[in-house]
Amino acid sequence: MDAVDLFLADGNSTLVAVLVFLAAGTLAFSVMAVIRVQGAVRRRAATISRGDFNAPPGARSLRHSSAKAAQRVIDYTSKHYSTGNSEEAKVLRRRLIQAGIYDQQAVAYFFLGRTGLAVGLAILAFFFLPIEQGTTPYWLLIVAAGVAGYLAPSLYIDNRIKKRKAEHQSGFPDFMDLLVVCADAGLSMEASLDRVGRELGDSYPSLTANIHMACLEIRAGRTMSEALEHLGDRLGIEEARSFSTLIQQSEELGSSITDALRVYSDDMRHKRLSRAEEKAYSLPAKLAVPMMLCIFPVLFVVILLPVFVKLYLGNY
Repeated sequence: MDAVDLFLADGNSTLVAVLVFLAAGTLAFSVMAVIRVQGAVRRRAATISRGDFNAPPGARSLRHSSAKAAQRVIDYTSKHYSTGNSEEAKVLRRRLIQAGIYDQQAVAYFFLGRTGLAVGLAILAFFFLPIEQGTTPYWLLIVAAGVAGYLAPSLYIDNRIKKRKAEHQSGFPDFMDLLVVCADAGLSMEASLDRVGRELGDSYPSLTANIHMACLEIRAGRTMSEALEHLGDRLGIEEARSFSTLIQQSEELGSSITDALRVYSDDMRHKRLSRAEEKAYSLPAKLAVPMMLCIFPVLFVVILLPVFVKLYLGNY
């Protein structure tokens, strides 16, 4: 005790306080580390007992959690929208198929995209419009942005359908001509469809994909009439539906399919020629407005400008 009193008396009380503080801190951190290790061991044991030890390494990452949440939203939307049997849902599925979108969850993606674009564009307009907030034009532009986002997916689908229909109408006469050649060569209708689909792959990829799906349906057990009817629905053109009806009536009446195909092929060629002539005849009417807006003003300036200059200068 005398030594301790002497040590404290010499002015080393501050050093003793520091040593006591370090000892207490070390003890506290040691206890906390032990508790933390025990908690980690308990969590791992609980994970193994649940059978989650086969989970992928990134199963707990933020990216995995976000993908899982997005999948839940898609599943919820698919459950409440894409599986409905209402007439609107059927029409939407038909439009998506005609646009070349065959995913089972395409309807859910469509609704999510439409909602997300509407809300997103409205929010962007709310924060970044260079107009004074609170005014009537400001709110009108926000509403217009939301409506544009709501209608954008439908316009995109309509544009894709229009392009694919143009390709189908352009390639269907060639499809009929090749079918006539295959029928004259003695091939059956199934073999003719398969052969023609392979021949048209480079020129008309969309039409070829639909023909290949029709061949797969026939191999899966569907009748020729049902497969061609579905082909007409996917193509979305009247020529394909008429072709399906033609084959069905030929089978029911027992008439020659080759003769029917030859007559229908001639009709398809005449229709394509008629469409080309219609476009050629409508060209002058379509060029009238650009000529009036772009060419005629230049001609008037070139012709009348010298006269105006002479009148202005008095040299007439």
